[in-house]
Amino acid sequence: MQVTFEKKIENDFPEFRFKKGKKFAFHPPKTIILGPNEPFDELLTLHEISHAILGHKDFKTGVGRLKMEAEAWEKAKELAALYGVEIDDDFIQWELDTYRDWLHKKSRCPKCGLTRFQTQDGDYHCPRCENLV
Repeated sequence: MQVTFEKKIENDFPEFRFKKGKKFAFHPPKTIILGPNEPFDELLTLHEISHAILGHKDFKTGVGRLKMEAEAWEKAKELAALYGVEIDDDFIQWELDTYRDWLHKKSRCPKCGLTRFQTQDGDYHCPRCENLV
């Protein structure tokens, strides 16, 4: 009897709880949501496991979120090599681009359109609208 990828992962990572859901996600501290079968589902599974292994919980800044995503993809590449999962760098960059695009959009000032900066507490500030320049 051949063991499925999903069963192998569940056996290899008993410290995590795996649930089916609408989209792949990690819910700290130990729940990994497995999305529907789709292209790259094994790679997405390894990405979410990577968040759990790395202890990712939350982020205060957009750059912090992007950093966590990049770290999880690097760890997923390591795991992919162990599990014989094909790595598609274009797909990984596309996934990271969704966060880069989100960060760019979030940093635009809704009043004047200038790029705002974010402080460590997560607040955005516009140099023009707050008369900082």
